[in-house]
Amino acid sequence: MLDFDGRTILVTGGGAGIGRATVEKFAGLKAKLRVIESDAARAADVEAWLADQGDGHRVFHGDVTRPDDVVRVFAELTATDGALDVLVNNVGDSLQMAKPFEAYSDAEIDRLYGTNLRQVFEVTRCALPLLKAHRSPTASIVNLSTIEAFRGVPNLAFYSAFKTALAGFTKSLAVELGSHGIRINQVAPEATETAQLPLSQFIKPEYRERLSDWVPLGRYGTAAEIADAVVYLASDMASWVSGTTLHVDGGALAASGWYRTPQGGWTIAPVIQTNGFNF
Repeated sequence: MLDFDGRTILVTGGGAGIGRATVEKFAGLKAKLRVIESDAARAADVEAWLADQGDGHRVFHGDVTRPDDVVRVFAELTATDGALDVLVNNVGDSLQMAKPFEAYSDAEIDRLYGTNLRQVFEVTRCALPLLKAHRSPTASIVNLSTIEAFRGVPNLAFYSAFKTALAGFTKSLAVELGSHGIRINQVAPEATETAQLPLSQFIKPEYRERLSDWVPLGRYGTAAEIADAVVYLASDMASWVSGTTLHVDGGALAASGWYRTPQGGWTIAPVIQTNGFNF
């Protein structure tokens, strides 16, 4: 049931990190990949990699936060493909903006909104005609969220707010589009080691050693593990799953607010007096 042979799949931000891992997973399952990537070097790299996997893949150099780029890409997809089976809205980022709520400028708020929510609206809206023409039993949209949409996080209020809104969008659209055979779900990861989020670099060694204090499984996630969740939700194995969130977080959300003490017990009093960021 994890066979995407003949299915057309679009991944935004597919040149690196979770997006690249998702592209590689789907390519290994015989899907036809369509990738949008804003970084020219990354776009060229994933295009070369896909060429080695076989024919039928396409990479578009474009920025999904720019509506003109989105319209251009979908005009090409409509002309050449005519249908889409899976959309993975992977793009999203805190943009390394971590500061008190009142310190954000209007321009910074707008940028976070554009990166984490507005572009999802725009991409999904342009993709809908192609998704409604899907050739597989059901079409699927998978949105990438974050654990921070489901717990309070200091100094990232706007990022958290926009990702929380994404959950509402996912549920509402699942209800609206079910009659078209389109499923919509999201994946909410905890900290995942990627080039975009190099945890091993900006989290201090002494804090990394205490990772099990807030992640019960005791380690960071990998991009490949998040991609596995995306593939599952897009597959026929999840054919009756829609409007929900798959938490891929090593148990972190379940343990949120509770910390291990050095003696091995648990407390709600924070052990680490930091937000974990160096910016």
